[in-house]
Amino acid sequence: MSLTDIAVKAAKPRQKPYRLFDQGGLYLEVAPSGGRWWRLKYRLAGKEKRLSLGVYPDVSLKDARARRDDARKLLSNKVDPSAQRLAERNARHTAAANTFEAVAAEWFATKEPKWAKSHAEKVMGRLKNYAYPKFGSRGISTITKTEVVALAKRIEIRSPDTAKRVLQTLGPVFRYAMNTGRAESDPTPKAGDVLTDLPIGSERHFPAITEPKAVGALLRAIDGYEGQFATKCALRLAPLVFVRPGELRHAEWKEIDFAVAEWRIPAAKMKGKREHLVPLSKPAIAILRELQALTGGGRYVFPSLRTAAKPMSENTLNAALRRLGYSQAEMVAHGFRRMASTNLHELKYRSLVIEAQLAHSDPNQVRAAYNAAVYWPERQKMMQAWADYLDALRAGAKVIPIYKNQTA
Repeated sequence: MSLTDIAVKAAKPRQKPYRLFDQGGLYLEVAPSGGRWWRLKYRLAGKEKRLSLGVYPDVSLKDARARRDDARKLLSNKVDPSAQRLAERNARHTAAANTFEAVAAEWFATKEPKWAKSHAEKVMGRLKNYAYPKFGSRGISTITKTEVVALAKRIEIRSPDTAKRVLQTLGPVFRYAMNTGRAESDPTPKAGDVLTDLPIGSERHFPAITEPKAVGALLRAIDGYEGQFATKCALRLAPLVFVRPGELRHAEWKEIDFAVAEWRIPAAKMKGKREHLVPLSKPAIAILRELQALTGGGRYVFPSLRTAAKPMSENTLNAALRRLGYSQAEMVAHGFRRMASTNLHELKYRSLVIEAQLAHSDPNQVRAAYNAAVYWPERQKMMQAWADYLDALRAGAKVIPIYKNQTA
């Protein structure tokens, strides 16, 4: 006898579980707790099995019968519906693990411990802002080179450098997918093959003002900046310390030692994952003292405008330079490093001393074990002389040597 909707709805719990049978092996199991489950009893290869078809009332009598009929069709073809369901579930899990976002997150987790915090944030930002919206839910093996190129070209319209860096992020993700058996190839093209206005990757090629007279004009423009005070201080400090923009905006007050005039940047924040020391010249100390009255009570020297719990936004300094009238092709925040490197080399400071202050990786294997204080006395003298030199340029003085007894 077939079940009716009225009979199913009227089924009440008893002290022990009981069953109300329909046709074709379908039945409703009623638990003492009041729960009601649809199940299918069937035989395959001489063995009795059961298949759960859902919970009543989420699954109606009509729907339960439809699911029973689907299972019976599989049985007529010698297919076990329980095994089929398990295979489908596993396929869904596999598909979910093979989406671009899942693979990228897995790849990122293997790399993040080795990276500086600022670098990791930039990489994840490229994934979240550019890659995930386009490819996140896609199976990574289905993404084509044409699609990757199209994404890069769209980004290039706004920022060629960002387009290049997005490609540099995508490539390792696809290669990780290949190495873990989830993709057959890497569809990422070489940036130079598809981007038409591509900045060169080395920091020495970031747009920068290096000519002394123009440097003086930039410093005067910064002094006249009318935006946020903390942003102005960051702009004033950037040429004096010439650290990477990410290192500057992540600066914390606990890293600044006014007593010995130095800034000790932890290895976790550095691109090379090695502690770095920055001698603080008198002008740098003065700027930090000014700013301390405003932000000294918090964690970050340059906190976000929205919340003191986070550092200044990645785009703040570049936006400030645009506000001062300098285009992206003329000067970017990273350009202060090139400004210092170019001029200090021109002024005959030793390359080893300059490179140490820039925290560049040393290719000489003998010096591979980097010491944060290497050439420290020379670096201290150089940084103070460099600050004095910048003051002279700001004042419009003629270019004068700032070195004594230096050798190239």
